[in-house]
Amino acid sequence: MTRPFILGLTGSIGMGKSAVAQMLRALGVPVFDADAAVHTLQAPGSPLLDRIEAAFPGTTGPEGLRRQDLGARVFGDRAALARLEAIMHPAVATMRERFLADHAGEPLIVFDIPLLYEKGHGAGLDAVAVVSAPAAMQRARVLARPGMTEAKFDQILALQVPDAEKRARADHVIDTGVALAETERAVAALVAALRGRAS
Repeated sequence: MTRPFILGLTGSIGMGKSAVAQMLRALGVPVFDADAAVHTLQAPGSPLLDRIEAAFPGTTGPEGLRRQDLGARVFGDRAALARLEAIMHPAVATMRERFLADHAGEPLIVFDIPLLYEKGHGAGLDAVAVVSAPAAMQRARVLARPGMTEAKFDQILALQVPDAEKRARADHVIDTGVALAETERAVAALVAALRGRAS
C-alpha cells in the first residue's frame, strides 16, 4: 500500500514557519501542527489535564492548563520538563498517527514540528524543510512580538539548534528573507516536486 510522502517542516523562532505552513495549506497540502495538537491536549475537557495536575499541582483549572504557572515550573528544570514531555509526547504521537490515517490517500502531507531537531522528532519523515531568514530579520520579527525582550529572545535562541546547523541538516531550505511572492513560488515548486516524487 502506498502512503503519503511525509515532509517535516521546522525552523527557529521568528523565521516564518507559520506563514509557510499557511502557504502549504493554501496549496491543498494537509499540515499537522504539533503546537496546535499540544494546545488541544491542554484545553478544558482534555483527559491529560488530570495527569498534568497530578504531576504539577496547581497548574490546571476550569480554563484548562495555566500555561504561565506550568511554564514557571518547567522552565530551566530538565527533570520537570522530562516529566511533562512523558505525558504530552505519546498523546501528540497518537494524534499524528490518526492524522496520517485520515490523509493516507494524499500524495504529500506535512508535519509542522517546531523542535524537530532539538527533540529528535525526525523519525518516519521522508524529508525535512527548514524555514530560514537572515538573523537580523529574525531578531526584528521576534522583538516586535508583545512581551518579548532581548533577554527572553536570547534565552530562546540558546535552547534552539542554530539556524546554520538546521540549514545544513535539511533536505530543503525555504527562504523567507525575500519578497513574499518569491517564497510562495519556492513553496509551490517544492510541493510540485514532492507530489511528483510521491506518485
